Parts: sequence; structure tokens; C-alpha cells
Amino acid sequence: MNTKIFVRNVSKDFYDEKRRTSFRAVDNVNLEIGEEEFICLLGPSGCGKSTLLFMIAGLVKLSSGEILIDGKIVNGPGPDRGVLFQQLGLFPWRTAAGNIKFGLEVMKLDKREMEERVLKYLRMVGLTKFGNSYPHELSGGMQQRVAIARLLAHEPEVLLMDEPFGALDAQTRIVMGGELVKIWQETKKTIVFVTHSVEEAIYLGSKVVVMTSSPGRIKSIIKIDLKRPRDYVDGEFNTIRGKMLAMVEEEVSKAYLKDIGEESEISEK
Repeated sequence: MNTKIFVRNVSKDFYDEKRRTSFRAVDNVNLEIGEEEFICLLGPSGCGKSTLLFMIAGLVKLSSGEILIDGKIVNGPGPDRGVLFQQLGLFPWRTAAGNIKFGLEVMKLDKREMEERVLKYLRMVGLTKFGNSYPHELSGGMQQRVAIARLLAHEPEVLLMDEPFGALDAQTRIVMGGELVKIWQETKKTIVFVTHSVEEAIYLGSKVVVMTSSPGRIKSIIKIDLKRPRDYVDGEFNTIRGKMLAMVEEEVSKAYLKDIGEESEISEK
């Protein structure tokens, strides 16, 4: 498998205005992501998962190291990458089709190609009958499908997703996970997906990258060889789940103890 994304010795520092000091969010991360892989970034809150994702997207500058996509250094956003944020950002005054079409209008595609793409991706996410519906007329899961269709319509090679299903109820989240896997299998995109959920990471990922508590480093990379479609109650699924939960819980405990220690230092001062 050819390497699509190469993260080499990447670190990111931020400046804390309140404390007037710098802190490291991501520390010396090295990661290779192959073409057509579905990678899940997993770890406790504040471990730098989203920061790493946004650095791959070109939305956050690196403090050190480099990121390459197809051998080219990432210096900013590019049409080869599409980002899906936690907040969907659908325009309430536009229909589902209109939301998908917006980015294509910015790209100045001709009308026929725009219509063909909109129909293609509405069909792919199962919303052909809802193209003329407005966001407030759609369920949370359907709104999520519109956002995914809008992302796909730009036809990027890499999809970067920052906890896109976090606001959905448990049942809808499972359904959307299954739909995303089908889309990935059909489009053969490279996907990097940030999640807090161990179960979601195992269900979706071809590999799961477990990150440490802040500063975020790679704790472990776990290849998921389970057959698809995957079963949440499968014995092997739960074996992997147990091992991964132990890793994440260890990092959550470290983060908690660190926060308690920092609060004590501040109160003593």
C-alpha cells in the first residue's frame, strides 16, 4: 500500500494568554497513512487529536516537523483535502441540494456538472427524495448526510472528520457509522476520523491510533482485522475493546492527575 499521508516529527505549541506561557499540544508525532485507509484518532479530551487533524488539513501551522500528502509538503488548505467539523455549518436558507451545490458554485463548475454531482452524492447518502428539503425539516442524521454529501461533492482525495457524529443519539450514531463505511468502500477515499468513542473507532477504522494525554504522542497503533460489516457484540470486537479501553483509561487518569496537580500549584501561589 502506498503512503498517502506522511506525518514526520510533528509538534505543536500554543501560547496560553492567561498563564503567559507556552504549552505543547502535540509532541513529536510520526505517522504513515496509506491510500484508502480509514484511520481513527482516539484518546482523552485535550490530547491533541483535533489539532493533529487540523494540521493535516493545513488549518493549523506546525511548530516543528512536516506533513506530506502524496510527497508534497502541506503549507495550508488544499482541494485534495475535505474537512467535516463537529458543527455542520449547513445554511438554513438553502435546501439540502442547495447546501451541496454551494461549494461547487464557489468552484465555478458549469451548471450541468453541478447538477450531476449534487444528484450523485444525494443518491450516495440516500437522500435523493430530500433534495428540496431545508435543514430544519431533516433529522440530525439526515443533516449529517447532507454535510457528508457536501464534503464529497468537492471530490477531495482525503476526508478529515472531527467527531462528526458526536452530537447524535447512540442509535443514529451507529447507523451513520455504517453508512460512512459504505461510502468509504464505494469512494475508496483516505479517511482520518477523530473520535472519543472506543467502540466507534473499532467499528470504523482499519487502524486505530491511540494518543496519550497532553502533550499528545502516539501511544499505540492498532490494526483492526475484523471482517465488515462489524458487530458490536462480537467476541473478538469486545476483546479489542477491552484492551483499547484500558489504554484510554490509563491516559484519562494521567490527564486527571496532571490537572489536579496544576490546580494545586495555582492555589498555593
